[in-house]
Amino acid sequence: MEAAIMAESKSEKSLRREGKYLTFTLAGEEYGAGILKIKEIIGIIAITPVPQTPAYVKGVINLRGKVIPVIDLKLKFGMPQIEFTDRTCIIIIEIKREAGHILVGFLVDAVSEVLNIKEVDIEDTPNFGTLLNTDFILGMAKSGGTVKILLDIDRVMNVDEVAALEKTT
Repeated sequence: MEAAIMAESKSEKSLRREGKYLTFTLAGEEYGAGILKIKEIIGIIAITPVPQTPAYVKGVINLRGKVIPVIDLKLKFGMPQIEFTDRTCIIIIEIKREAGHILVGFLVDAVSEVLNIKEVDIEDTPNFGTLLNTDFILGMAKSGGTVKILLDIDRVMNVDEVAALEKTT
């Protein structure tokens, strides 16, 4: 009985990971986010800084009358910040919350493509020990001789960080 429950939860996780992903680069590495979470991709527009926010919160944008917080994913992941290029863009993503959804802009170096990734091409996240939190990583996708890190967008920001973001809008 326990084995059936474990197999069922693994199969549910597999179904959750398989699908279409928008791939993008951060500091030369490839990442993917589930396409159903993506609302829009825009070029760089004026970002208004918000005082007393963490360094990875670049500020807010006004997108067709909606104020949306913008997160620099490189800074959030502890990567060095680089200058914007003509390929730098903001991916508008819907993050699930207990009380509904919040739109957040993720600043990325470049958007690559949309890939349909099968479960057989997705490996579990390697174990890096207890010091490194990898809960926000769904898995590692093997595609075209490279590895793409698949993000669980709803877990990239923890509950407290999302609550703080909601206060900026």
